[in-house]
Amino acid sequence: MLPESVVCTHKHGFDIAKQGYVNLLTGSTRPGTADTPAMVAARDDFLAAGYYDPIAARLADLCGPGQIVGDAGAGTGFYLAKAIKGVGLALDVSKHALKRAARAHPRIGAVAADVWKPLPVKDDALDVLLNVFAPRNPGEFARVLKPGGMLVTVTPGPDHLSPLVERLGLLRVEEDKEGRLAAALGDWFAIAVQDRLGFDLELGHKAVAEVVGMGPSAWHDRETRLDALPDPVTVRASVLITGWRPRG
Repeated sequence: MLPESVVCTHKHGFDIAKQGYVNLLTGSTRPGTADTPAMVAARDDFLAAGYYDPIAARLADLCGPGQIVGDAGAGTGFYLAKAIKGVGLALDVSKHALKRAARAHPRIGAVAADVWKPLPVKDDALDVLLNVFAPRNPGEFARVLKPGGMLVTVTPGPDHLSPLVERLGLLRVEEDKEGRLAAALGDWFAIAVQDRLGFDLELGHKAVAEVVGMGPSAWHDRETRLDALPDPVTVRASVLITGWRPRG
């Protein structure tokens, strides 16, 4: 039987929700950062259909047996569940997403936490920390990784979700995304491995609505003109997967 609460070293107690996650959020979170129920449902359906399985497979290649793997911005826990061979810790600000992450794998613990703030994780605790299409907190990421551990980031390439970006007016990948990523992480991490992964998807209108509804464009009031697209439509998935080692 699962415990009903957890206790920190300062004897503060935190109840475990009936859905299986523990809420360690403190203060207020940044507005617009927590996925809504609609976004979570769209993501769950899209990922369950296997469209992004090549990304998940590459993440699994970077995780070894018996490792403790965290996921900062874990969402529904899809990538973490596919990657772990030991135990996993899903961190996300959305309680709606964590309800699903807590059920994604029997060896995953799910915790409501704000990635922008100090993480509720001990120093040198994780062998691998995943960060898939999610915000980054470099100093905290370096703190929670073991010496010799690895941060694994997944970021969109310039042509990710083409031609949907152009045809539906979705948010574009910022210019020089790769350079900005290196600049943001460079004080704490050095690149150990880097892969450019690209593949084509045949998406029906339902899947198109899901991939739009699960991403950042879902926060913007745009009319999704699916009737202007072929059914199905060929969509490009393009990501940069980078493994980073902590400096020092």
